[in-house]
Amino acid sequence: MALVAALTLTLSGCSMDTTAPGSARGEAAADAKGAFGPVDCREAKCIALTFDAGPGEDTPELLDILKEKKVHATFFLLGKHHVVKHPDTVRRIQDEGHEVANHTWTHKILTDHDPDEIRAELEKTQKAIERITGERPRLMRPPQGRTDDEVSKVSKELGLSQVLWSATAKDYSTNDSALIRKRILDQASKDGIILLHDIYKGTVPAVPGIIDALQKDGYTFVTVPELMAPAEPQPGTIYRP
Repeated sequence: MALVAALTLTLSGCSMDTTAPGSARGEAAADAKGAFGPVDCREAKCIALTFDAGPGEDTPELLDILKEKKVHATFFLLGKHHVVKHPDTVRRIQDEGHEVANHTWTHKILTDHDPDEIRAELEKTQKAIERITGERPRLMRPPQGRTDDEVSKVSKELGLSQVLWSATAKDYSTNDSALIRKRILDQASKDGIILLHDIYKGTVPAVPGIIDALQKDGYTFVTVPELMAPAEPQPGTIYRP
């Protein structure tokens, strides 16, 4: 599986604008129906915690932590070797109020493939998740954050918004939980989106400290859709803080 190396956009067209969650909120229509989380992020200091490339063996422990801390997160799930292998965990993610999202079927770099291959990578995971939860995801994260006009077009056709990030611990490169925690805290910001992976050994042990420190600093954790409420995620749009 290719690993997330950096927040990189592959700009192969002229329409690759990104939208910040705060901008989406500000531009929401008066009758917008996006659901709020525990707070209104137009007024509160919000941040979204997201996890990529699971579920894995450590995801149930992570869910226990999130339940204890009363925090909801957004999970961008991989299809072939994760969703299919851990259906009970996928169901639990949904049942406990987290946002279930799409991270492709096999973690192919979508910008390296033609539209049919892009569609297959996303659609297979859509269907696999729907079979388990009864719902199709509305968000996706392109592997390595790499997207272009073709990826955006296919995402729009499938009803998927694209979600990038503002803070990453590069936890694929270290099992040092203290370092993972420090990297995230150093990058945290209002309306930010944190990227972690629940498949690496150092990550889940770092989560309680990240949550405690950011809550002490006045942050409220929300899912990605809650971060942009009352706006709703728009298919094909690229969201990046």
